[in-house]
Amino acid sequence: MFKRSHDREAVQEIVVRADPTLAQVEDNPAHSRFDLWVGDELVGILGYRRLDGVDGPPIAGTAVALMHTVVKEEYGDRGWAAVLVHEVLEESRVRGWRLHPVCTYVRRYLGSHTEYLALLDDQA
Repeated sequence: MFKRSHDREAVQEIVVRADPTLAQVEDNPAHSRFDLWVGDELVGILGYRRLDGVDGPPIAGTAVALMHTVVKEEYGDRGWAAVLVHEVLEESRVRGWRLHPVCTYVRRYLGSHTEYLALLDDQA
């Protein structure tokens, strides 16, 4: 995952375009979501839930629905959602999750990043 940057000048440029080196994506299992941080600011989230009905964080082999991707309005249309989704897909690969993309943004992302299609659950 990316390291969180505390470079205020770099963070001020966020409105212009997304820069993955300024971002950190962290799992927030208490809220069933991944958080996108830029500097000290929470910029976006990608929610998830287990499809097996079990409480608790998903484990390897678990089918996981990617529910919604949300980016703060002032960061929108700058590529931050793509940074978030990319990192979540990479982490899902590492964790061995089988994905069910409910979120339309994630579906569109997968349409142009076919290297992640192998992560999809057979039921997706």
